[in-house]
Amino acid sequence: MRQALLISNSTQPGGQYLEHCRDNMKNFLGDGTKRIMFVPFALADRDAYFAKAKAAFNDMGYDCFSLHNEQDKKAAIMGAQACFVGGGNTFRLLKTLYDLDLVQSFRDSVRNGMKYMGASAGSNIATASIHTTNDMPIVLPPTFDALQIVPFNVNAHFLDADKHPKGFNGETRETRLAEFHEENSNPVVALREGAMLRVDESAITILGPTGGKLFAKGKEAVELGPGTDVAAALAAI
Repeated sequence: MRQALLISNSTQPGGQYLEHCRDNMKNFLGDGTKRIMFVPFALADRDAYFAKAKAAFNDMGYDCFSLHNEQDKKAAIMGAQACFVGGGNTFRLLKTLYDLDLVQSFRDSVRNGMKYMGASAGSNIATASIHTTNDMPIVLPPTFDALQIVPFNVNAHFLDADKHPKGFNGETRETRLAEFHEENSNPVVALREGAMLRVDESAITILGPTGGKLFAKGKEAVELGPGTDVAAALAAI
């Protein structure tokens, strides 16, 4: 059964790492999950990143190990109960997975029941492709095709046009997603900070207080409030 929790951001203003999504993560993991595999490849200092994630998961009551420390990474992925893929640079993260030949291992493990959690870049790579990340391409993976746990794209940290500071003259997120749809047809679920997607096989629901928007080629954007059935919204476009 395909199960995923795709979180827009790992830290809210004034909060601690993963604090705002802690209850959602624990509910998603259930009582049977005891150990989390952390994936630190989106940042350069993997040891420091693991230490930060380990402290957060230990505080939640979970053991945590890091994929970068595992000698047989494919076996670690296939044997993991659950994983959390941390945020950072999406291009570096996906390139590392391709460089290590781990993309198919993640796809297979999720298909076989591993619970997938990601934040920001970790959510981006769970989708059809990374075309709609906000990150700079500091490195280039061999393809933008991602893990394809869900068949649509995600835009994390989504900011509504009216939330930009006065005098802002750059491209809004809506403008950038419209440009994406000038060249591509895949729908995009844009998640405001504080929002997340819970995927239980065919059921996909928006969690968190802030919601998001659904962008589809040639259509008006659709507001996705907290609790929205995203699968139904996608089917309606």
